[in-house]
Amino acid sequence: MGEVAAELQKYNRQASLAELEIKNLKEKLADLPNYLNSNCNNYGDSSELGKLITENVKLKHRLAILNRAIAERSTKATSNSSSSMECIQEVLYNLFSQAINAAFPDLPDPPVIIALAGNNPKFGDYQCNSAMPIANLYKQMGTKIGPRDIANKIVPEVPSSQMIEKLEVAGAGFINIFLNKSYAIEALSTVLKNGVQPPYCQKQRVLVDFSSPNIAKEMHVGHLRSTIIGESVCRLLEYLGHDVIRINHVGDWGTQFGMLIAHLQDKFPDYLQKSPPIGDLQAFYKESKKRFDEDEEFKKRAYSCVVKLQAHEPTYIQAWQLICDVSRKEFQKIYDHLDIKLTERGESFYQSHMERIVKELDEKGFLEEDEGRKILWGEEKGTGIPMTIIKSDGGFTYDTSDIAAIKQRLEEENANWLVYVTDLGQATHFQTLFKCAERVGILDYKKHRVDHVGFGVVLGEDKKKFKTRSGDTVRLSDLLEEGLRRALDKLKEKERDKVLTLEELRQAQESVAYGCIKYADLSHNRNHEYVFSFDKMLEDKGNTAVYLLYAYTRIRSIARTANYTPEKVMELSKSVSISLEHEKEWKLGKVLLRFPDVLSKITKDLCLHHLCEYVYEIATTFTEFYDSCYCIEKDSSGDIVKVNDDRILLTEVTALIMSKCFDILGLKPVSKM
Repeated sequence: MGEVAAELQKYNRQASLAELEIKNLKEKLADLPNYLNSNCNNYGDSSELGKLITENVKLKHRLAILNRAIAERSTKATSNSSSSMECIQEVLYNLFSQAINAAFPDLPDPPVIIALAGNNPKFGDYQCNSAMPIANLYKQMGTKIGPRDIANKIVPEVPSSQMIEKLEVAGAGFINIFLNKSYAIEALSTVLKNGVQPPYCQKQRVLVDFSSPNIAKEMHVGHLRSTIIGESVCRLLEYLGHDVIRINHVGDWGTQFGMLIAHLQDKFPDYLQKSPPIGDLQAFYKESKKRFDEDEEFKKRAYSCVVKLQAHEPTYIQAWQLICDVSRKEFQKIYDHLDIKLTERGESFYQSHMERIVKELDEKGFLEEDEGRKILWGEEKGTGIPMTIIKSDGGFTYDTSDIAAIKQRLEEENANWLVYVTDLGQATHFQTLFKCAERVGILDYKKHRVDHVGFGVVLGEDKKKFKTRSGDTVRLSDLLEEGLRRALDKLKEKERDKVLTLEELRQAQESVAYGCIKYADLSHNRNHEYVFSFDKMLEDKGNTAVYLLYAYTRIRSIARTANYTPEKVMELSKSVSISLEHEKEWKLGKVLLRFPDVLSKITKDLCLHHLCEYVYEIATTFTEFYDSCYCIEKDSSGDIVKVNDDRILLTEVTALIMSKCFDILGLKPVSKM
């Protein structure tokens, strides 16, 4: 906090000087004729005027940059406690942004490029790679200046910071940035003291729409990715402090409910008095669909049931609720297994909203007739794909419900960030939805953020769409059962059943089964399809949940081996400093410090594989550290002769940060495995 206050003072002084300079220049410009008379031999010479105007523009631009930096730092200073972890790249970006603008005030928007350095320690820990693109900008302006000269001008302007030990210009103009170990030790010690606190971010009200199965149909593998990705997105945003609304936009309305109700009336005529024993809702749905397709009389009755349902006739509403309740119970079993939390808000919720939005769009002249239907364009007529708001038979569509939902979410829920988690096949639909919402005045990009978090399909090991041997879609309940069976086999193969109690074995089984399914999904770039293979995801080597869960359990066991309780470790942290002297200690420490930067990156693209890659890097870097740096030293008989407390503390920070990564990813580590 002292550093922030010092920086603020410096920025304020710079801003005051800039304001005073502009004031002086404005006074000179106001008295320009007299000023030119006293300073120019030729009254007609406008060069001095041009210089003054150019200087004025530069200082105004500089002042704007300073004011933005002051506002940003002031907000962070008042909103963020000293317990929060800093985004190192963000801090470096701000420092070098100030330096570059001070060194080159004539560039209106100079590039500020901060990147991780390579594995060679002599090139530092981070790099500022702005010199070459700045040289190219000057070249375009007709000025030749070498990248190395540019780098040498930037370095003296970088504000002092506890984070930076030294800066070096290397090669063609790279600025190597070396982190200060004292800063790192203090930051990691803060984790021990306060836990893994999130980095600062501007809090928003976020609505995440995910999972979205259809009532009366079983959840299948197609729902897996939306459910897992959506849950992790919510966990991340909640951890960062956002106000998150988790919405399950289920399909609980429409023509199919007419046939389901008609079939219910025939099969269980006493359904109003006695709850029908619908054990297999999927089979019930198939039976009703078969009758609907083959029996014209039944089809007429089904349509009649839809009309009565939409008119909210009590007995039909009761039948509809009964069918929905059976589905909900089955969905909830899946959600409980995967530890998913959702608030259901089906399409039925938006019926009255659809009626209102259609009337409003019609009255404002946004809807156009098109072969009996009414459509809404997101751009000029004939450009792109329109949304069908009213069908030719007068009914509503998914388009109608989505435009009504986005209005309700932004205006009634007061969300300022909407996230839709669906397959990439719906990308065009959401692009159209956002354009239409913007055109009619619902969506304002100055106030709102909207994201379609798309994902590729799940493939079988034959690289084709994942299906059962009979060609049916894989039921999610069957997939989870298979995962549990295989996880138990894996644990028994490693003879864990001989050392774990039955309860510990059950916990390990669920941790591995559900963890490997989630991690296999999240560790792949969501924009790509991925091959579902239990054999690969249950491997205990490489970037898999099994490897990471085992690694975490081993890390947690180190303190236990030393007979250090969590309380003792906490007490140690008050008197012992974390060691970062050995190169492997320092390497691990720097990886741990990157945690907030990784989260910040994910908030931009909502791709969770960045976090998977990061936690895997923690595990592998920890292994390097553990192999080179003894935490516990034993004699030839295996007795403990020394415990290196400073390294025990580093293992504890590692475990804490890995645990937080697991929590965001939805993995549940166990103390014994």
